[in-house]
Amino acid sequence: MKKTIQIIGSGFSSLAASCYLAKAGYEVVVIEKNSTIGGRARQLKKEGFTFDIGPTWYWMPDVFEKFFADFDKNPSDYYDLEKLYPAYQAYFDVEDSITIPGNLEEIYKVFEQEETGSSAHLKTFLKSAKYNYDVSINDLVYKPGISPLELVTPVTIGKISQFFSTIRKQVRKKIKSKKLIQILEFPVLFLGAKPSNTPAFYNFMNYADFGLGTWHPKGGMYKVIEAMVSLATTLGVEFKTNITVDEIKVNEKGEANGLMLNGVFSASDIVLSGADYHHTETLLPTKYRQYSEKYWSKKVFAPSSLLFYVGLNKKLKSVCHHTLFFDTDFDAHAETIYDAPRWPKEPLFYVSFPSITDGSFAPTNKEAATFLIPLAPGIEDTPEIREKYFNIIINRLEKLTNQSVKEHVLFKESFCINDFIKDYNSYKGNAYGLANILTQTAFLRPKIKSKKVKNLFFTGQLTVPGPGVPPSLISGKIASSLIIKSN
Repeated sequence: MKKTIQIIGSGFSSLAASCYLAKAGYEVVVIEKNSTIGGRARQLKKEGFTFDIGPTWYWMPDVFEKFFADFDKNPSDYYDLEKLYPAYQAYFDVEDSITIPGNLEEIYKVFEQEETGSSAHLKTFLKSAKYNYDVSINDLVYKPGISPLELVTPVTIGKISQFFSTIRKQVRKKIKSKKLIQILEFPVLFLGAKPSNTPAFYNFMNYADFGLGTWHPKGGMYKVIEAMVSLATTLGVEFKTNITVDEIKVNEKGEANGLMLNGVFSASDIVLSGADYHHTETLLPTKYRQYSEKYWSKKVFAPSSLLFYVGLNKKLKSVCHHTLFFDTDFDAHAETIYDAPRWPKEPLFYVSFPSITDGSFAPTNKEAATFLIPLAPGIEDTPEIREKYFNIIINRLEKLTNQSVKEHVLFKESFCINDFIKDYNSYKGNAYGLANILTQTAFLRPKIKSKKVKNLFFTGQLTVPGPGVPPSLISGKIASSLIIKSN
């Protein structure tokens, strides 16, 4: 008789795990509290516009390829992928921006134009970044985070200094242009930490940026969710939506043996949670929780976000599909996220204009825009504050790109800390999980396998390997491998 597994949550890590477990012969049921599958990667459709509610960047395409290849499939079997040319644009002042091309040779030229000699330094930096990427993606990030010895290899011993230096030190050693520094430091934000706290070894994110490029699945990131659901369904995975998990049941032997779903007991041999780790443990009796409230309160979390989904009645000029606004002090904003949590006075922000690339996102001659301001988790979130910050960033967008925008807004929807808590049970409303700083790397992250409850496992951005969509796919594979080995 097949062993049964119930998976809590339906984000990228849960979907990945469901596929591997179903392929291995388990009977898998995915439980989702919301009405649609995808976790944070949902869609908003309104007045002919479409928005990716969650992730908007498609980086590290090789990780997606590896996932689908494990099932003898390709991403192209499910969705069309387009490399973005240019990759993105970064604004620093009024009509003062740098556009990052879609290939390395052109990127070197852009750097050289900004700072003489910088292209040579960039080539050396990216050589190291590519090496670290190959080591990480082919080996280290697939480790289960059980033992410190997982990180001890001939390669990592040779790179030990990079674990005790930082991205910031490495970038600023040779490059002097403030603009180029910000462009090189920005990718580590995907890891949820400041460049000054992120080990230099993580420069592999710069290779992911410049070396592998920025891509767009036609129809948006939700097409990837749909692809994974399609694959999972063909493998026999069952999906249940609009169901709240009230409790993880533990028998007298200390084994997870099912879930209370909308007040009704549902038995299973194994429970895997891709939901928020902290929330998942609150579903257990106190004695079975591995980590205390004090433990979580001391952890460094990646940011939350204030997001706006905006329909515009005209096409915009002087912006790219992905546009970053670095016209204010990066360190001052970061300090409000990590050091003294509060709303930033002059926020940096990011805007995705997917309708520039993909006509399916907006009606003809109109523009879909997703605005994002990174924030400290746990700070106050009110409609009045949201409106204040919408006006701040719209005014900045108008000024920096020299065009009217606000008067062309057809509608806007917002999503912030309170929504992350309500929709995803997210600890303090964080958006990206635990920051990947040295003391929260690999075996120092919350464990995939519960130390107190047999047959209870975890996956997702609060465990290994960390924040982001590609790491979530990897986390699903790691968790499923541990389950298969343990059973």
